[in-house]
Amino acid sequence: MRKQINQVYQFKITLIGSKPPIWRKIIVPGNYRFWDLHVAIQDAMCWEDYHLHQFNMYSPRTKRNVQIGHPLSDDHMKSTNEFIRDFFSLQNPSATYIYDFGDDWRHKLTLEKVTPEKEDVVYPLCTGGKGACPPEDCGGLGAYYYHLEVLQNPKAEDYEDVSEWYEEGFDPDEFDPETVEFTDPHEEQKRMEESE
Repeated sequence: MRKQINQVYQFKITLIGSKPPIWRKIIVPGNYRFWDLHVAIQDAMCWEDYHLHQFNMYSPRTKRNVQIGHPLSDDHMKSTNEFIRDFFSLQNPSATYIYDFGDDWRHKLTLEKVTPEKEDVVYPLCTGGKGACPPEDCGGLGAYYYHLEVLQNPKAEDYEDVSEWYEEGFDPDEFDPETVEFTDPHEEQKRMEESE
């Protein structure tokens, strides 16, 4: 009997409004649910999953835009137990991923290609990226760029307060895809359910 060859989906994730662009490239299994994709994005971007999230995209089934949110959030959103393969295709490649409705981190999510999985590769996988991720709860993109200006000037009035948000030697240009460690999405969902 011939072994079934599964597909993998390559996505580019770009933090909208970041200049120069802060982005990541990840490859995930084609049988991923939106919850699994959310966990992979969190890991690749180095977010800490403290806040609610939402995907906005066009649904080929309903022929309209839909919101796909946290499985334990308001029931007016579709559950993140939906499979990504039922929504994403090369003809329908784009979504917006919003994380933390206070700081409003918006990401452009683009499916770049669908290929057969390689037997000797463990997925998900981060294959590229640029720029450090802003810290959680720093106030959004505008506040982050203000912080970077302050960090360049130790004599700035709020230097001490701002520097508390950042590890010593923080480099906004630094990112190494090899340092990304992916969390098991089933374990993460169990942790979230226990904390509710």
